[in-house]
Amino acid sequence: MSLRERSRRTEIVDRVIDWFSANQRDFPWREPECSPWGILVSEVMSQQTQMSRVEPKWHEFMSLWPTPADMAAAPVAEVIRRWDRLGYPRRAVNLHRCATAIVENHGGEVPSDRDALLALPAIGAYTSAAVASFAFLRCEPVVDTNIRRVLARAIHGEAIAWDANPRRDDAEMSELLPEDPQRAKLWNAGAMELGAIVCPSKKPQCEVCPIAQLCEWRARNYPASTRKARGQAKFAGSDRQLRGRVMAILRRHPEGVLFDSLPDLVEPLAADSGTSVDISHAERTLLLAEDLIRDGLATRAAERIRLPH
Repeated sequence: MSLRERSRRTEIVDRVIDWFSANQRDFPWREPECSPWGILVSEVMSQQTQMSRVEPKWHEFMSLWPTPADMAAAPVAEVIRRWDRLGYPRRAVNLHRCATAIVENHGGEVPSDRDALLALPAIGAYTSAAVASFAFLRCEPVVDTNIRRVLARAIHGEAIAWDANPRRDDAEMSELLPEDPQRAKLWNAGAMELGAIVCPSKKPQCEVCPIAQLCEWRARNYPASTRKARGQAKFAGSDRQLRGRVMAILRRHPEGVLFDSLPDLVEPLAADSGTSVDISHAERTLLLAEDLIRDGLATRAAERIRLPH
């Protein structure tokens, strides 16, 4: 890497840190007094979920279960019920599993080491690095979709980022990571914030971007990418939508319902929802209910299905 390129990258990092320090959004998990557990909960909740929906639910969870031990002692059914419509309820089960593992293996304290975090149930490369950096000031490279896009555009001049790849993600971010732990944390959080609110996938706000003058994509006059962005699967008419309706029934009936009665209790999908699945509403509902049981989101005893104990 040339001296000029190294200087450009250093200035990108410095400008993003300065911008973030002055413009960061206020979230409770960014407060200095927030516990590592609070940060871990926020990271699990914010996966593929808007922050505006996460914040009230985070407050609710932290009020009910301020420590891993509090959540581990609670029935997993209650965690799922409180998760409500935050999306991807499997995350609620995983969060409860994490709390249990933290109590059993780490004395109730969230571990600070990234490898130990990775060993927790359902904690992947991103979450382990984020908790290590944001909660413990470890110099770990944090990379999510937003950061990947910022790096692709500003550093490489590409409109669309590469697919998630822990090895490449770590290598790309490590090239820019400051040695000072506090600045490393600010760079991680700042690059993520920049991608979320200034450099989104559509309609980037280059006129207010702190690194516009240093951005390689802008310098090349915004070339289109030969790489196709992965679109999110349509929700209307999907199995995910129907699974959500089954879960809503189970949350409303803690004592459970007759398994065979589920199709009568669950509202059918709209006839024009676009699904091409050649299967009746009853068959599809019961198949998805069986999937929920396999995923640990429901249990079946005799003829009844309910949330897990």
